[in-house]
Amino acid sequence: MSDLIVIGFDTEDGATAARTECAALEKEYLIDLADAVVVRRTSDGKVHLDQSVNLTALGFSGGLATGAFWGTLLGLIFLNPLAGFVAGSMTGAGVGTLEGHFSDYGISDDFIREVGQQLRNGTSALFILVRKAQPEKVVSEFHKLGGHPHIMQTSLSPEADAKLRSLIG
Repeated sequence: MSDLIVIGFDTEDGATAARTECAALEKEYLIDLADAVVVRRTSDGKVHLDQSVNLTALGFSGGLATGAFWGTLLGLIFLNPLAGFVAGSMTGAGVGTLEGHFSDYGISDDFIREVGQQLRNGTSALFILVRKAQPEKVVSEFHKLGGHPHIMQTSLSPEADAKLRSLIG
């Protein structure tokens, strides 16, 4: 089971730096992330989501490969594998791009936008879906980033939530 933790930052780029730090901590096996999304509210009040996984590009590449395979296979049946490869690649890439663009992975984008609307202008928040972590070490790394991180919301048990809030301080 994964836990959702939302950490607010007083700067617009604080959450982006924290997500980069999370990737480094993941390589050190201090945190196991299922998803990480940054929401920024610019000084003009617009809300921007920065996903950790570009699903449109992922859909494009997956659709391209699948379409090329099936197009070539059908082309072999009809004695024109090159035309099948080209047609299948184009069709697969188009369908994969659309599928990636309209799909949602991990944390709900609607929920992220809803919380993003509550941010003050010029601030940001990091949404992390954590499978497991070593909170003391992760929080100490967040403190090194500067700014003033604060827990906005969690799905942790009340005891774990209280412990995490005391670590952030």
